[in-house]
Amino acid sequence: MQRSLICLLVTLVVPLLLSAEEPVDLSIIHRVRTEALQSSKVMEHMFYLTDVHGPRLTGSSGYRRAAEWVIKQATDYGLANAHLEKWGPFGRGWEYTRFSAHLLEPGYTPLIGFPLAWSPGTNGPITGEPVLAVIRGPEDLEKHKGKLKGRIALIDQPRETPLLSNPLSRRHNEADLAGLEQAPEPGAAPFFMRQSRPSEGQPGPPVMAGPSPARNFEGMRRFRSRRSEFLRQEGVLAAITAGTAGDGGTVFASSGGSQDPKTAPPPPMIVITPEHYSRITRLLDKKIPVKIELEVQARFTEESLDSWNVVAEIPGGRKKDEIVMIGAHLDSWHGGTGATDNAAGSAVALEVLRILKSLNLTMDRTVRMGLWSGEEQGLLGSRAYVKEHFVDPTKMELKPEHHKLSAYYNLDNGTGKIRGVYLQGNDMVRPIFTAWLAPFKDMAATTLSIRNTSGTDHLSFDAVGLPGFQFIQDPIEYSTRTHHSNMDVYDHISKGDLMQASAIMASFVYHTAVRPEMMPRKPLPKPQPERRFGEGREATPTSGTN
Repeated sequence: MQRSLICLLVTLVVPLLLSAEEPVDLSIIHRVRTEALQSSKVMEHMFYLTDVHGPRLTGSSGYRRAAEWVIKQATDYGLANAHLEKWGPFGRGWEYTRFSAHLLEPGYTPLIGFPLAWSPGTNGPITGEPVLAVIRGPEDLEKHKGKLKGRIALIDQPRETPLLSNPLSRRHNEADLAGLEQAPEPGAAPFFMRQSRPSEGQPGPPVMAGPSPARNFEGMRRFRSRRSEFLRQEGVLAAITAGTAGDGGTVFASSGGSQDPKTAPPPPMIVITPEHYSRITRLLDKKIPVKIELEVQARFTEESLDSWNVVAEIPGGRKKDEIVMIGAHLDSWHGGTGATDNAAGSAVALEVLRILKSLNLTMDRTVRMGLWSGEEQGLLGSRAYVKEHFVDPTKMELKPEHHKLSAYYNLDNGTGKIRGVYLQGNDMVRPIFTAWLAPFKDMAATTLSIRNTSGTDHLSFDAVGLPGFQFIQDPIEYSTRTHHSNMDVYDHISKGDLMQASAIMASFVYHTAVRPEMMPRKPLPKPQPERRFGEGREATPTSGTN
């Protein structure tokens, strides 16, 4: 009994001792929570970024309109220095203004889908016969040579759509969070977390993922370019894929071509729901004649090959040359309106600055918001910002601003509420974040994970030795329904979750801005080789992905 009592006391007292020296201003947290929960503007931000200005593909007019709306809104909130910050070159722009797809024979059915980014239009309606021509590797090219001219090529293998046995939406349970709190086994894969994809079964807790042949980005890029050239030379009318996952009318896909103006576009490329794709392949297998009608109106723009990040700030006081940053990526894919990926993070970031400004809080350091473009193509916007302001990672010759950034906080895992923080292997911030999270225990934010989460803009900062953090969020429907899909729309946003996230992030930003010392840093990394296009992202070599 005595031993059990001692263990209990240690469990209760040690966390308090660890955080005892880290001040927390509960009066400020009360004001922040009240403003975030009772006077929220976050869903108004969501409306304009999705219903009005979505989608926001980098290089498109939708992205530019959204960026300019953020600048106007930030200025109206009284934020300073709200502007577009150019970086580049990114490449040519692309957007589509019309899409229709129809199965005409053996019976009429409208087909659910959308065109893949950076693939051309059809120059009016086209009608043709489909042929199954699965192209998964170089060996498949010769097999289909001379057989595709004037046809509509179905370039994916049809896949089964298993019946649902679990809900599409879920929150982290205690077991999930307990797993995240555990450090990886010594010698295990690098700190890299992924959420189960829909094609892997029902959603589950995050699992460790190590290096995989699927991440041979350069090989993927070369093969996709070779496949596009083959389809052009063969004279196909269009190519159709079944997307990367999804069912029930949900279609997951992104790009079919390249923004590189030196790369010739592929033929028109279209993704349709797997059920419609499989029906067509079954008809072809039974030798039943099939006819499809397609129309895509799409255009490339090359007036400017550059892109823009959006920046705004609240000037600090006695340490105004020191900076605390908050951010998210503003760009999206085009199948939906980019709600969970990532208008949600952008809306929260703007809301955080609105809260801090409206409360007229005195902060020593300048608080700066960065909303990034080109994230979906490889964290390009945030990487460009880091290179311009802090350090070129290929040289690691530090610029003065590198010493002035205290921390960068990122939100980019959908609509789910914040459950904690990934520490990025930085154990020195553990007692600080323990103290800062404690007042939000009643909001279910309690977990600190030493692990890293992959594929979003905090990595651009962490890669050059700057304290960059991403919050742990409930998965909700992110991987199962909305991520890069036609269902990534306003209706799949949880208002309460975004309000909770706004309160927590505003508190973290405030306490970082008034903390006597800068946030502790990990040792500087060595210079890194220049990464090629796409190497900042997680991807799989499936048709329609990056």
